[in-house]
Amino acid sequence: MPGIATEHLELLYDVSRSLHALIELDDLLPSVVAKTKELLRAEGCSVILLDETGRELYFPYVSPENPTVADRLRQLRMPADKGIAGAVVQTGRSLLVPDARRDPRFYSEADQQTGGETRSLLCAPLRTQHGIIGVIECVNKRQGSFAQADLTFLEALAGSMAVAIENARLYHSLKLSEARLRDEVTLLARERPVRYRFAEIVGNSAAMEKVFRLIESAIGSPITVLLQGETGSGKELVARAIHYEGPRKDKPFVAVNCGAFTESLLESELFGYRKGAFTGANTDKRGLFEAADGGTILLDEIGDTPATTQVKLLRVLERGEFIPVGDTQVRRVNTRVISASNKDLRQEVRAGRFREDLYYRLNAFPIYVPPLRERREDIPLLIAHLLKRLTQKWGGHDVAVAPEAVECLLRYPWPGNVRELEHELERAVTLGGESRVLGPEHFSERIIVAGTTAGRVRLGGSLKQARDAFEKEYVAHVLRTHKGNVSHAARALGISRVMLQKKMKDFGLRSPSVGH
Repeated sequence: MPGIATEHLELLYDVSRSLHALIELDDLLPSVVAKTKELLRAEGCSVILLDETGRELYFPYVSPENPTVADRLRQLRMPADKGIAGAVVQTGRSLLVPDARRDPRFYSEADQQTGGETRSLLCAPLRTQHGIIGVIECVNKRQGSFAQADLTFLEALAGSMAVAIENARLYHSLKLSEARLRDEVTLLARERPVRYRFAEIVGNSAAMEKVFRLIESAIGSPITVLLQGETGSGKELVARAIHYEGPRKDKPFVAVNCGAFTESLLESELFGYRKGAFTGANTDKRGLFEAADGGTILLDEIGDTPATTQVKLLRVLERGEFIPVGDTQVRRVNTRVISASNKDLRQEVRAGRFREDLYYRLNAFPIYVPPLRERREDIPLLIAHLLKRLTQKWGGHDVAVAPEAVECLLRYPWPGNVRELEHELERAVTLGGESRVLGPEHFSERIIVAGTTAGRVRLGGSLKQARDAFEKEYVAHVLRTHKGNVSHAARALGISRVMLQKKMKDFGLRSPSVGH
């Protein structure tokens, strides 16, 4: 890299290696900030981040000469549009300022509040795929002035640091989720005999009878299972039933959402890593495949897995072995793999986004979990089951749903499936207060509209034609209600803007007039 010394490249390499880590920010940034200050021969170096509101900047990691200034900087908050740092955040362009006090953008209040004296500075943006999250700033060259080569190095470092910060933030969020899940696992271990019976998967429709038969066949076999179905249709519940009704029921069941991780984080999560593999890897960490040894791992949203990780998953499926990040020793596990996806994996294969050999390994025993609109006859059973479970969870009196409200629930298309039904019932119970019977007035507008709109759909033709006619009428009504605003209509429908735009195209609906 032109203009960057060898010692600078070594620090860049060290930070880049940390991108494969699942680490806390406090394990990475203080040492990087201190090292940067020394390499650039600066009196101080700081990482300055935007707060959650995006309106203020704060100094979580500082390394000045004076400890008193450091403490005051950590307490300082400054407007996100003020100062040299604010200018870099707003424009996204790095700055080399040889005489800070002559620069009209200089924010002198920072020096006044901390007792520091800023003469010159370098400032580079911390840019992620989601935008600028802050800056890294070095102040006051000890001898001479900052040069363009110093800024080039700081820009390169900022690129790696931004990704590391984003990964670490995601890791922190996942650790919180992991703690909650650990508590849930403890609770589920006590409740398991009740929760994971077949009775927990509610339905007596022909579509669900087929699912039950496939579950029974999969239980006694170690075969790899692929669950396909829409979001919220109950794929994880099917996976848990296969595990807890089978011979591995006393071993771990581990679920991981492959779409929730970046590529490097997903590999560390699945396969683990060795101590010293990267900056922040202070201890060995077991991966989820090893944690599920003897039991079952559910790879949810498998269609979102990056290509390099797909290769490693194929090796686990074929040989039951993997190598943790930073290790050279092969680990072997006896872990049953159940995968799930709301995508058409065959289409993903044709599009070149998913390996064909991995697809055939995963698809050894496919189970299609139908969406709720394909098993409407199960809705009354689900209502009773979910309300009973809600009463047990929240306490209080038994609640029923009035027949006219049930009619609305039966006619609604449920794009969010059983999960959406559960959330709708929770909302209705909350709104109902002391009511023992929930009427249409306790449900969302879109549910009530579905009950009245469906009656206007012309009868006749096939079931698919009737369903499409209703869905077109309903989507058009919601778009008109929101004056053609696609984002607002999508939110009311409980689907993404992209999905609504696809439905509008399929049905020939236009915005804002939304003609038929």
